[in-house]
Amino acid sequence: MNENNGAISAPLDRLVMPLVLDACCGSRAFWFDKADGRALFVDKRRCVLSQVRDTPRSPVVVIPDIQCDFTNLPLPSDTFALVVFDPPHRVAKEATGNLLKFYGTLNGDWCNMLRKGFAECFRVLRPEGTLVFKWCDSDIPLRKILALTPEKPLFGHKSGKAARTHWVAFLKA
Repeated sequence: MNENNGAISAPLDRLVMPLVLDACCGSRAFWFDKADGRALFVDKRRCVLSQVRDTPRSPVVVIPDIQCDFTNLPLPSDTFALVVFDPPHRVAKEATGNLLKFYGTLNGDWCNMLRKGFAECFRVLRPEGTLVFKWCDSDIPLRKILALTPEKPLFGHKSGKAARTHWVAFLKA
C-alpha cells in the first residue's frame, strides 16, 4: 500500500487491494504478523500511546495503512474476502484512562456509529466473504450490538477470563 502520513499516493480504484481488511486495526494486537501483506489496516487514529500497559512492549503504536473512520471507508465495494471488525466497546465521552486510550471509546450516538460501521464492513466485503466481529460486552450486551445489523451471524465463541469477549462470524450472501 502506498501511503504517506495517511494520504494515499494513488487512486484507490487503481491499487491492488489485499484479501483482508482490518477496519479498526488499533495496534494490531491480535495479529500474528502485524505487517501481514495480505491485510489492509485502517483506523481513525494515528498515534503512539506511551505506557498504556506495564509491559516491555510499551509504547503502543497505532499506524494504519489508511487513516479513516470505519463508518465511512474510502474503499471500493465488494473488494475483500475477509473483513475484521473490532470497534471500540467502552462507552465514554473521551479516552481518559490507559485502557480507553488503548482500545478507543464509543461516544455520542454510538448505536448509529456501529450501525454504519457494520453497513460499511458488509459493503466492502465480497459476496460470500466472511466478516469476523469481535465484541467485549463489558458495557453493552452482544445481543444489543447484533441488533444493529440486518445480517445474520453464523456462529460465535466467547473468550477471555470472564468469557466477555465474543468472536462472531458472518457470511455475506
